[in-house]
Amino acid sequence: MSAPSSNRRTLLWLQSGGCGGCTLSLLCAEAPDFLTAFEAAGIEILWHPALSAETGGEVRRIIDDILAGRRRLDILCLEGSVMTGPGGTGRFHMMSGTGRPMMEIIRELCRRSEHVVAVGSCAAFGGITATGDNGAGAVGLGFDGELAGGLLGAGWRGAGGLPVINIPGCPVHPDWVTETLAQLASGGTSAGDLDDFGRPRAISGTLVHHGCSRNEYYEYKASAEKLCEIGCMMENLGCKGTQAAGDCNRRAWNGGGSCITGGYPCIACTEPGFEEPGHPFVETPKIAGIPVGLPTDMPKAWFVALASLSKAATPRRLRENATSDRVRVFPEHKGRKP
Repeated sequence: MSAPSSNRRTLLWLQSGGCGGCTLSLLCAEAPDFLTAFEAAGIEILWHPALSAETGGEVRRIIDDILAGRRRLDILCLEGSVMTGPGGTGRFHMMSGTGRPMMEIIRELCRRSEHVVAVGSCAAFGGITATGDNGAGAVGLGFDGELAGGLLGAGWRGAGGLPVINIPGCPVHPDWVTETLAQLASGGTSAGDLDDFGRPRAISGTLVHHGCSRNEYYEYKASAEKLCEIGCMMENLGCKGTQAAGDCNRRAWNGGGSCITGGYPCIACTEPGFEEPGHPFVETPKIAGIPVGLPTDMPKAWFVALASLSKAATPRRLRENATSDRVRVFPEHKGRKP
């Protein structure tokens, strides 16, 4: 790609330990598509591994120019976790043609960039790549799970004065990426716009539960017992929508979908450590019949009291439909005579 004009914000996108799913999600951005969104925001892509024509030595020259200060870098985006293994050497992931661990190059680029953005939960927290004994040493840029640190260390700040900006998700919602980058490019992001995990509050200020199509079932604790049923999936099927950051059910994916509208419980993929919940994703752990993972900010005693009242007041329509694969009992219109 050509050298950027002085009034455009430059962006370099790198991929590390992950599946590339966040890029695939970005390609699905709608109204506008991501290229139009970047153009409108004045963002020029210096290089992207899946979207740019440059390869091999051409890419290395772009990176070398940035590291040598010959080319400005405004926004560095990393997709995928940083591989620090074995033994902290980073040699499980080398940059081709350089003989150097990707870990070192990422760290140096972070020093050169005005802003650093972790795209997806792997780059933010370690994600799926860090599961199990994590022999690969996979970490996020600024976090290792819930612990601040990661590759760059706790308290790290970029040249623009901000910590790593984490756009979580597995994969990330495309609009979260385009909107966060547009706000950065305009200079409209401050430290106060980020939560304790470095996530934009525009994302973390909303729960997946908000806007859920099954909220009426949740309110009456009319619960599904199998994945094919249309009741609330919190009580029995492990849904964490009441605990997970994201506007997934208010901002449809690919025109009209979300995990829950697709019939699968929310697994809280925007939260650190989601990849190892300690139980199967489609099961709700309980103690004395009470779900362990209660809604955010709700005391256990309140939940028990409200659940008992809700179940007692559940309309027949919800009670019967909850354990069905389709609506079988329809709303009755009061006052109408058969």
